[in-house]
Amino acid sequence: MEKIIHRADTRGYANHGWLKSFHTFSFANYYEPERIHFGALRVLNDDFIKGGMGFGAHPHDNMEIVTIMLDGSMAHQDNAGHQKVIQQHDVQIMSAGTGIVHSEFNASKTEDANLLQIWVFPNERNVTPRYDQQTFDPALRENALQVVVSPERTEGKLWLHQNAWFSLGKFDAGKNFELNAKANGVGSYLFLISGEINIAGDTLQSRDAIGLSDYDKVNIEVVKPAEFLLIDVPMLN
Repeated sequence: MEKIIHRADTRGYANHGWLKSFHTFSFANYYEPERIHFGALRVLNDDFIKGGMGFGAHPHDNMEIVTIMLDGSMAHQDNAGHQKVIQQHDVQIMSAGTGIVHSEFNASKTEDANLLQIWVFPNERNVTPRYDQQTFDPALRENALQVVVSPERTEGKLWLHQNAWFSLGKFDAGKNFELNAKANGVGSYLFLISGEINIAGDTLQSRDAIGLSDYDKVNIEVVKPAEFLLIDVPMLN
């Protein structure tokens, strides 16, 4: 087993007043050569956005972009004509492909919003840009892993151009469960949203993360009630 620990207080940080952003991997003005990516996982930003504020129109290409709302709501608009509001328990996927221009603004004028934005390298370049989002019942992740994004192109499900899976879990204190590797060459990156867990000999607390590769299975002990995001991605050379 190979593992890497990313503690919450070692992340990059940018404070723009209206935006406070924590970067797990190198992003914008934060550059750390040892933290460029974990396999196909390129970006994991933890963004806090003040009411009425947001990101003006900006372009992306050849990246799979997943947004998970933790609190509040964001209004999305893009040059393909999509106008949506993404709310708590919603997950959004954009395949930027040949190029997409979009904006994201806090849908509330007064309440702050918190979201995770994740970028994954695609396994196919220059695809037709695509947008989708879905609401997931949080009850289905109680003491279980709820898959919210996968490679399977099933109607009514969120998918992306990569052999990758995104799962959300919410576990009670005292629970023990086994995490199994998806496949050979696929690693697991666990980002602890809140709580405390023991995994692979290490203790993780809120906003800590661990990357595991070359493993078959590992036990997770929930010390304090925990919510987390699990991202399974191919390990790139």
